[in-house]
Amino acid sequence: MTDPLEWETLATETAYTCPGFDVTHEDVRLPDGTESDFDYLSEPPAVVILPFTPDGDVVLIEEWRQAVKRVNRGLPAGTMEPEDDDPAAAAHRELEEETGHEAARVAHLTTVEPVNGIANAVHHYFVAYDCHPASEQNLDFNESIRVVIESYDDLLAAIESGEIRDGRAVLGTLYYERFA
Repeated sequence: MTDPLEWETLATETAYTCPGFDVTHEDVRLPDGTESDFDYLSEPPAVVILPFTPDGDVVLIEEWRQAVKRVNRGLPAGTMEPEDDDPAAAAHRELEEETGHEAARVAHLTTVEPVNGIANAVHHYFVAYDCHPASEQNLDFNESIRVVIESYDDLLAAIESGEIRDGRAVLGTLYYERFA
């Protein structure tokens, strides 16, 4: 049985492709019978990691974000690769690639659809425990990342003051603070 709010998809095509995402164009029929179109970003699932050192500090990244023209401080995160069957394994891989740190273990925190009005993105959040330097960073060609270690209290203060505005970092940290 379909929901009376459901839109009927009449046709789907990829309007634009670039590294990281596609723009999908769909012709749709709305519940009242009106035909229209709808475009959205289509991207693979991603993992976001809140990594703790054995001392309780957090491993953060500072990364240039071209869309907002500034360095962004936040949590390590990355797209799941086609060969990633398990989001937890992807979290381990992304943590090591972006920070050079390895986690003794990761635990699933939550899964969200961060912007489901404009994208089909799914983010799997993990907490990583006992993180320690294990290798050099292995960055993608379009990543400019600096690793920063700071206290968890400093992370919370930076979120509270608005210094950290990265939505993934804010959501993951506050979810951890409230529900973990």
